[in-house]
Amino acid sequence: MKRRALISVSDKTGVVEFAKKLEQLGFEIVSTGGTSKVLSENGVQVTNVSDITGFPECLDGRVKTLHPMVHAGILAMRSNPDHMKQLEELKVTPIDVVAINLYPFKATILKPDVELEDAIENIDIGGPTMIRAAAKNWQDVAVIVDPADYDTVIAQLQDGEVTRETKFKLSGKVFEHTASYDALISNYLRRQRGEDNLPETLTLTFEKVQQMRYGENPHQNAAFYKEINNMDNTLSAAKQLHGKELSYNNINDANGALDIIKEFGFDVPTAVAVKHANPCGVGTGRDLYEAYMNAYEADPVSIFGGIVALNRPVDLKTAQELAKIFLEIIIAPSFDADALEILTQKKNIRLLELPNLAKANTKDMVDMKKVAGGLLVQDLDTELLNREELKVVTKRAPTEDEMKQLEFAWKVVKHTKSNGIALAKDNRTVGIGPGQTNRITALELAIKYAGDHVQGSVMASDAFFPFSDCVEAAAKAGITAIIQPGGSIRDEDSIKACDEAGIATVFTGMRHFKH
Repeated sequence: MKRRALISVSDKTGVVEFAKKLEQLGFEIVSTGGTSKVLSENGVQVTNVSDITGFPECLDGRVKTLHPMVHAGILAMRSNPDHMKQLEELKVTPIDVVAINLYPFKATILKPDVELEDAIENIDIGGPTMIRAAAKNWQDVAVIVDPADYDTVIAQLQDGEVTRETKFKLSGKVFEHTASYDALISNYLRRQRGEDNLPETLTLTFEKVQQMRYGENPHQNAAFYKEINNMDNTLSAAKQLHGKELSYNNINDANGALDIIKEFGFDVPTAVAVKHANPCGVGTGRDLYEAYMNAYEADPVSIFGGIVALNRPVDLKTAQELAKIFLEIIIAPSFDADALEILTQKKNIRLLELPNLAKANTKDMVDMKKVAGGLLVQDLDTELLNREELKVVTKRAPTEDEMKQLEFAWKVVKHTKSNGIALAKDNRTVGIGPGQTNRITALELAIKYAGDHVQGSVMASDAFFPFSDCVEAAAKAGITAIIQPGGSIRDEDSIKACDEAGIATVFTGMRHFKH
C-alpha cells in the first residue's frame, strides 16, 4: 500500500526538497493551503486535505485538518488488529510521516505594535493537535517539527524505515515544541491582561543560544538560554565581534556589568569593571577615556582578567589603554574602526557590541533564582531610590558634591553582593567591600582597597547599620558622608556617632540586598 505523508508548514525552509524526496520514495503527499500551493508550484503532486476528508476548508482556514479521516490515519496503532480493521472499514489511509510547524505566534508578537487580534489569529489549533497525535503514536509515525530533521528522516527512509530511536526522539521534540508554544501564548495573554508575573502556575519558555564547554566549573554541564522577547538591551542581543566563545562565568559577570551601567544610562560617559559578578571599579568622566581611567584606577589589581562595560563607542585613545591589561570582555555600544584594529590584536579578548546596553530594564521583567526543589521569582529591582523619601538625619547635611558622590556610590552598592559597601570620591569608586557575612568586615575591606584615597570619600551601604561600629570606622578612615536605608532599631546610635564625627548621613528608606 502506498505510504502517506502529511505536510503543512509555516516555515517552508527545505520543504520542497523534502517533499520531492518523499515522493521519490513512493509517498503520497497530502497538504493544505499555502504549503500545498508551494509544493504544487515546484512540481510536487499534492493531494489536498479536503479531498481526503470530503469537507472543504472553512472559516478562513481555521478548520481544515480537524477531521477523523486525518486523525484516525495518524493515531491508528499498526500493531493493533482492531485499529487496522476499523481503518479498512472506514476507508482511512494510515499517515506515516507528519511534517508540521506551527503558525508563527512568536514572530507575530515580536512585531512592533502588534494588535491583540493579530496575535490571536496566529494561535495554531489544528497543527498542535496533529503533531501531538503523531507524537503519541510515535512507534508508527515519524513526526517532524524542525526542518533540521528532514535529512535524517529521508536518509533512514532510504535505508528502509525511520528507526524506533529516531521516532522516539522526534516525538520528544514535539512536546518540547508545543509546551514552549503554549507557554509563550499564556505569558503573552497574561501581559495583555495586565496581570503580574506571579501566576498560580508558572510555565516559562526559553530558547537555547549556546551549548557551553562547561559551567561554573569544568565538571558541570551548561548551556545559555534566552527569553523570547524584544529586549535589545540584554546580553542575548549582543553581537560578538572578536574572541572565543563566551563561557558560563563570562555571561554571568557580563550581566552584572550591564546591570550597573544601566544605572548610569547614557547621560554621562561611564565605565564599569566587574570581577566575579561584583563591581571592582566604576568611573564617570568628561569623555570615555577619563571614565575608563577612573574605573581602572579604582582598583588596578582586581580589574585584571575582569569585564569592562562602557556606555560610549570605544575610541582609539581608550582602546589603547584597554589593551594594556588582560580583560576577558569589553562590551560597548560600538567600536571605532581604529579601536577595533588595536583590540583585535589581542587573541583572548572578547569584544561585544550592544548599542542599547545602558537602556534601563523594564518593570515587567523578573528575577529568578533556582533553589533545590523550587524557584524563587521576584520583580526585577529597577528602582534606585525615592527622592521624596530621602531624609537627612544628621545635624550636617551633605554638600552638593557629597550628595552627587553619595548617589554615585548608591548606584554601585545596589549591585554589590551583600553585605556590601561602596566608597566613592571624584566620580569613581575608591573601595568596594562585597559579599561579607557582617557589615563591618565589608567596610574594613573597602577601606583597605581604598588606601590613601579613603580620606574625603563617601560611603554607601546596601542595608542599615545594626551597630555604630561602621560609623566609628568610617570616621577614623576620614569618610565624610554616608547613604544607607535606615530602619534599624539602633539607628539613633549611628546617627549620634555621625553627629559626633561631623559625618553627614542620608537615609533612603529603600534597601538593596543582593544575594
